[in-house]
Amino acid sequence: MAWIALLFAGMSEIIWAASMKQSAGFTRLGPSLITLAGMVVSVALLGWAMKTLPLGTAYMIWTGIGAIGAFLVGVLLFGEAFTILRCSAALLILSGLVLMKISA
Repeated sequence: MAWIALLFAGMSEIIWAASMKQSAGFTRLGPSLITLAGMVVSVALLGWAMKTLPLGTAYMIWTGIGAIGAFLVGVLLFGEAFTILRCSAALLILSGLVLMKISA
């Protein structure tokens, strides 16, 4: 169950990162509220998952999901560059997540 909570924590991190981009520096109310709610949900789920998962594993998986997800949202929704170098970096992060999961 902790792994599921961690997955949802990472997905919430993606939501708040994308909302923060849309908030225009917290000048737009709707995206700003989504950002704050996403942060609270993300950290609460991370904390719950850390009751049973090791700190390093949980934190790395959480940040990795957020990093890869934010990269994909940036490319797909915000028109950010999808270069071989950026894609390689995302794949390296993904490789680290897989290795961390296997080692846990």
